Amino acid sequence: MATFANTTSPTPFGSFDDDTQFQSDADKIVTFVKRKLGDDILSVELTKKQIWANFEEAMFEYSNLVNQYQTKSQLNNFLGLATGSMSGSEQKHPRENLEFLGRFAEPYATEAGIGGSYNMTSGSIQLVKGQQDYDIYTDLKDAAGNAIFTNTTLNPHRSKMRIREVFHFNPTQAYRFFDTTSAINYLNNEFSFESFTPETIFYVLPVFEDILRAGQLKVSQKVRRSNYSYQIIGTKIRVFPKPTQNDPKKMFMRVSFAPDPLRPAFSDATTDGVSNMSNIPFGNLSYSKINSMAKQWIRQYTLALSKELLGLIRSKFGSVPIPGGDLQLNGSDLVSAGKTEKDALISQLREMLDSMTYDKIVETDAARAESVRKQLSMIPMPNGKAIIMG
Repeated sequence: MATFANTTSPTPFGSFDDDTQFQSDADKIVTFVKRKLGDDILSVELTKKQIWANFEEAMFEYSNLVNQYQTKSQLNNFLGLATGSMSGSEQKHPRENLEFLGRFAEPYATEAGIGGSYNMTSGSIQLVKGQQDYDIYTDLKDAAGNAIFTNTTLNPHRSKMRIREVFHFNPTQAYRFFDTTSAINYLNNEFSFESFTPETIFYVLPVFEDILRAGQLKVSQKVRRSNYSYQIIGTKIRVFPKPTQNDPKKMFMRVSFAPDPLRPAFSDATTDGVSNMSNIPFGNLSYSKINSMAKQWIRQYTLALSKELLGLIRSKFGSVPIPGGDLQLNGSDLVSAGKTEKDALISQLREMLDSMTYDKIVETDAARAESVRKQLSMIPMPNGKAIIMG
């Protein structure tokens, strides 16, 4: 008698043929399906290989639905990881991380000038005596004297240049308690009279006061001590006042270009990693590792597939001649019943999985905790004393 294990290519894809548990259950599923379709009384026109193919397809469908659930719950933690072989992560429980959130926030860090994934570059415009207007796209040059905008390394796509900062003022001078080399601060530290001098009265103030004073000092330096002020319109920058020196200074700028999302400033392999549910490294579930609930769903789905297939076979002929008349076949009824059962099984499993995504679990736990808190609040405290728990 032919069994699954000694049959050559028993299933179309062979994805589970080496699983000993699958091999064992494959022979049992043939008996199960045929008996459910009335085999001991009626002829069931299905071969073993056809039922085994349905068994394999049921396992594919179950794996697909469970992997969709896992993707909903964990895609953010897999984004950017190596794709590699499309298997190995389907039955793992990864640790949560904030990499996706951090990556999502990087553009804001770039705009704020506190990080990000794209470099800025600096250049200068050589001011000319008597000239107020300059073209940033042609006059802004690097240390070698080449126009920054046409530099193919810095700006390979000839994208718009953004002015991040114009250094039109002298560097901020250290002063008072901001100056670590202040003679007054040396004396204060040596003789411990810091709280009695106007230079270091900040010692008795909160830290945010220092931060505010530092910001005030920086703005004051820009406004009061700048060599020039400026106005940018389109690609032009106009400096005020008009340079009058025979050899005017350079005006330095920090600029950036429109970022290429696939080519950040550093070598980033994550751009070639997992990007969506189509390349997340999820393979088919291992039949030997799924529980009894999963196997029962697979048995029922195999039966529904077999019922549909048997209906299609019988629908080839509406009836067969027998002595004294024709025998009407129930092919269309079997097809309809099989499709209905398949849809019901899929709907039931999806509904269950959707109720158990990680987000839903967190919501359920929060609701449970709130319910417990309310119930505990209704318990009277003995003798007016609080109940200490834990």
